[in-house]
Amino acid sequence: MPKTAWLGAAVAGLAAATLATVAPASAQPSDIDARATVAGTVPSWATPQSRAGEADDQAVRHIQVALSLRDPASAHALATRLASPNNPKRGDFLTSRQFLDRFAPTETTVNAVRDWLTGQGVSVEGASDNHFMIKAHAPTSVLEKAFGTQLAIYRDKVAGRIATLVAPEAPLSVPTALRASITAVLGLDDSEKTIRPQHTVPHATAQSQTCARWWGEQNNRDVPQKYPAGAQSNFLCGYTGPSVRAMYGLTAGQSGAGTTIGIVGAYDSTTLGADINRAAADTRTPGLAAGQYSKVLPDGGFTDEKECDSGSWNVEQTLDVQAAHTIAPAAKLRYYAARSCIGGLYEAFNKAVGDNIVDVISASWGNADGERRMPPATRDLFNQMALQASIQGQSIMVSSGDAGNNSGAVGTPTASFPATSPYVTAVGGTTVGLGQDNKPKVLTGWENSGNTLSGQKWVPQSDADGPFAGGAGGGPSALYDAPEWQQGIVPAGVSNGRRAIPDVSALADSYTGLLIGYTDTSGRYGLSVSGGTSLAAPLMAGLAANAQQARGGAQRGGLLNPALYAVRDNPSVLVDVVPQKAGVWTPQMHALPGAKVPGAAGSYLVDFDARPQNLASGRGWDPVTGVGTPGPGFVSFLAR
Repeated sequence: MPKTAWLGAAVAGLAAATLATVAPASAQPSDIDARATVAGTVPSWATPQSRAGEADDQAVRHIQVALSLRDPASAHALATRLASPNNPKRGDFLTSRQFLDRFAPTETTVNAVRDWLTGQGVSVEGASDNHFMIKAHAPTSVLEKAFGTQLAIYRDKVAGRIATLVAPEAPLSVPTALRASITAVLGLDDSEKTIRPQHTVPHATAQSQTCARWWGEQNNRDVPQKYPAGAQSNFLCGYTGPSVRAMYGLTAGQSGAGTTIGIVGAYDSTTLGADINRAAADTRTPGLAAGQYSKVLPDGGFTDEKECDSGSWNVEQTLDVQAAHTIAPAAKLRYYAARSCIGGLYEAFNKAVGDNIVDVISASWGNADGERRMPPATRDLFNQMALQASIQGQSIMVSSGDAGNNSGAVGTPTASFPATSPYVTAVGGTTVGLGQDNKPKVLTGWENSGNTLSGQKWVPQSDADGPFAGGAGGGPSALYDAPEWQQGIVPAGVSNGRRAIPDVSALADSYTGLLIGYTDTSGRYGLSVSGGTSLAAPLMAGLAANAQQARGGAQRGGLLNPALYAVRDNPSVLVDVVPQKAGVWTPQMHALPGAKVPGAAGSYLVDFDARPQNLASGRGWDPVTGVGTPGPGFVSFLAR
């Protein structure tokens, strides 16, 4: 396959959405009367069977009108060249101004769309710096008239629970003269409600509990020993900084100095900085220096806090920042906050790309029910943003998910978006049991099975998803063709010619997770152990920052995947992860989105990497850990 065919369906989608390179500067009255459909703007869940009524005509909806790239095929070809490890011009990334001048929608296009929206009675608030989005708001009735559709209420399952969602009944339409400019309208549907943070519920690690400080330090002998000596342990209390850094062979000088890591999430934990500094002694990580941590908050504050469970997003933010800080303690950290889980995550992500201040972006969230839940036009917009990031040299780390193949929530195996985007590094998960010497006693893929003690026997749990108790997301995309760098590496029987995830993996299992300090919404501070691929993604972001530091701090890495796949057979760079028969005892099963486990205290045993669904680690690339997990030579290799 030629290099310009990386993206397959995604490039075709971007090109089809663009239709032309430049929209007319203005539209004649006759053009305004003619309408053209914007395909891919009705979510898959908006079916006649799930319709529950009409949307409130007077409810004000906040929208972002997405505008097309100029010449997306050339932009993609440039991104391909810049990421190729064999290209002598690899790393000759564009500045944000150079990208704007060459590929972004023009000011003329922005003004034409803005003028039309204003003429329709829509209140325009402004355009993003990269011209990708025009932010606006209006009552539902005004938006329905402007975009030639009706909004309705639908009831559907999101992460296994019934939710009320709003969406158009039919595809949007816009004036024919502007169709080449407008690719999507975010906010007319509630698809972003299906996005979830990818972490476990934190669990306290008080001294009175029977957690182990290292693998095997505590092992409950009052329960049956399913595994041989050394292969069964109590769950871990949570790794501190020195242990996690030792896990990846980091030296004291590998600190991310001179780099900036961006983290995108929703809402804002106002105690985060204080929490990290308060936890510094216990987690054995440095506190935050003055000015090291900054945040970009949305205009107008936050909305939908109760509906979106803002406290869960605050945990996500705390985990992401602390994980990145653990691996790259001298890197600057910049948090981009969305105003709501219902709308704003893509806007916040676009801000991180458009600002072009951060070198690496970590996004620990994804669609709860697989990649098809987001309307195609909205997915194309994310790919457009990620494409700009790649051309600017920004590396994007996206968690692969915590519900394995998602079959528990969806009913059939499906991969998650945006992890399946070919412009990101999808980060899967590992289970790691370190000994007292910080050497691995257990290293395997994160796919857990739960057992409950009954009498003196371990009985596999039989919840709605069987014994599955959480694990990294993985598998083939249903949407995107296999990139060149995956061909011949991902088994043909797995990929079927499609993009497959994950690409690489890092620590994710909360039973062997990271110790964090956190103040909850009631104001109570405590130490807890957390995990999920939400942990793995910022860990990888920190490693990428350390590699950039080794290059002098200014030279970014861009899309890392081609280089990672090219070096997959070097065990000092990437450790091949395979199943290992081992497990932990725990008095409480850890809750994750998309996995059903017992909620009561009891006596439980968690089996590691025992293929509870159809996913397991294995030799070579696998759908749990990708091409492997970073070894001691990983940072040095990326620094080349």
